[in-house]
Amino acid sequence: MLAQYIEIKKVHSNYLLFYRMGDFYELFFEDAVVASNALDITLTKRGKKDNKDIPMCGVPVHAADVYLARLIRKG
Repeated sequence: MLAQYIEIKKVHSNYLLFYRMGDFYELFFEDAVVASNALDITLTKRGKKDNKDIPMCGVPVHAADVYLARLIRKG
């Protein structure tokens, strides 16, 4: 999963990547830091890469439109 996320980010590095994981859209690395600050949601971690914690945050699929609208309003 993480390898796929990283490959997608290489192509779309200027965008926040919402990655569907079950009933959530999750963001990782710098995307997670940016989104958690902009949306005032909890920043946590999921696993490690190069012996460092991977920052992660997420939003429920059913509420994604609300969170996306907030991000768009914030620019």
